[in-house]
Amino acid sequence: MDRELFEKGPVMRTILRLAVPSVAGQIILVVYNAADTYFVGLSDSPEMLAAVTLCMPAFMVLSAVSNLFGIGAASVIASSLGKGNARSASLACAFAVWGCTVLSLAYSALILGFTPFIAGLLGARDPSAAFHAAGYLRIAVGAGGLITSLSALLSHIIRATGRSAHAGAGIIIGGILNIILDPLFMFVLMPRGREVEAAAVATMISNTAALAYYALYLLIHRKGSIFSLRPSRAMFSSGIPSGIFSSGLPAFLMTLCENLSYALLGHMMASYGTAAQAGVGVARKINLLAHCTVRGIAQGVLPLIAFNYAAGKRIRCGKILKGAASLAIGVSLACAAVCLVSAGSLTGLFIDRGTEAFEAGKTFLRIMCVGAPFSAWAYTVISFFQAVGRMKHSLLLALMRKGIIDMPLMLVLSRTMGMYGIVCATPAADIICCASAIILYSVFMKNTREGQSASR
Repeated sequence: MDRELFEKGPVMRTILRLAVPSVAGQIILVVYNAADTYFVGLSDSPEMLAAVTLCMPAFMVLSAVSNLFGIGAASVIASSLGKGNARSASLACAFAVWGCTVLSLAYSALILGFTPFIAGLLGARDPSAAFHAAGYLRIAVGAGGLITSLSALLSHIIRATGRSAHAGAGIIIGGILNIILDPLFMFVLMPRGREVEAAAVATMISNTAALAYYALYLLIHRKGSIFSLRPSRAMFSSGIPSGIFSSGLPAFLMTLCENLSYALLGHMMASYGTAAQAGVGVARKINLLAHCTVRGIAQGVLPLIAFNYAAGKRIRCGKILKGAASLAIGVSLACAAVCLVSAGSLTGLFIDRGTEAFEAGKTFLRIMCVGAPFSAWAYTVISFFQAVGRMKHSLLLALMRKGIIDMPLMLVLSRTMGMYGIVCATPAADIICCASAIILYSVFMKNTREGQSASR
């Protein structure tokens, strides 16, 4: 770990050094997810397009699992290193790897055992869409689930030691490879009509390449590294499991609820037809660019905040949060502006103009992008509370953003505004969560200042 950078480096320069590779990795994730949609869209089949978008919540549950152990371990590792306790960092690493492995295998087994039922639960009511969705689930989640979650986990662990460039490199390698392999498998290697399954194969191979990169990096830098795969009783001691879960559980539940929310979105849109499902799926993927950029910034600075908080550098922690929030809000405002102005052009990249799906997707995108600047602050504060070990604060905000507010709003607004009301629930929840984050952070800082004054 570069202690000089973490402890004394100029705040904004340090944030950029840690966040830029993380953001690049997140953008690549958005691009290759969009590439799946783009190439499947070339089939001119709304059923295939709906299938690949409907499967995304089930696939992203793997991200929830990797976030549970990865973000949790990143916080514990950075805090341990901030206190000079390398052994605790190694034990946290081992616990995270084995915990992620067990939970990922259990989830993949569940998907393989109940594939048709899960495809229907996600909203694949059309027989053709259900067939392709089941194929995608079996390959990308069933067969490739462990590979996907472990590659994301190792990215978090490597980032926790300050090697953000290498953490982002694996994601970038996998993403670029996926973009190359998509058309190769869809239009050359696999028969026509199996484009969705081809996209799943390309995704699984790409994630395997990312995992191989991380494994090679850790092998080369094993000397003096805190990385450990050795299971032992000690990894259940010293508060390691509780530390990982207190930081990782909010990230897990936020990602899980986010995908439950998207699954409900797709399920409710089924009442309005396949075109509406395809339109909302495309709009959501385009809108993901702002959210993933913000998520990359938040994940990039989490170890930096955890390290400095554990080292007692409270003032520096506040500066880091303000710098990260300013960057996140600025980027999300720019993304929202582009989506509002160019909604038609962006939607037209994936859906033929003049179609019902195109018109719906264009409108959905303009509605969704309004919430991006508000979610930027919420994401940053959630990450801050994860880093400093305030599980209740981060958990409350995570569930408010996705779960407690937006899903009930979908049900209520759909009765008065139809399918547009379902989509309006997302930015409404972002605005409410942002206001709550402002209040919680202000109270936390007031209590911190009072505590410091009392100790003097």
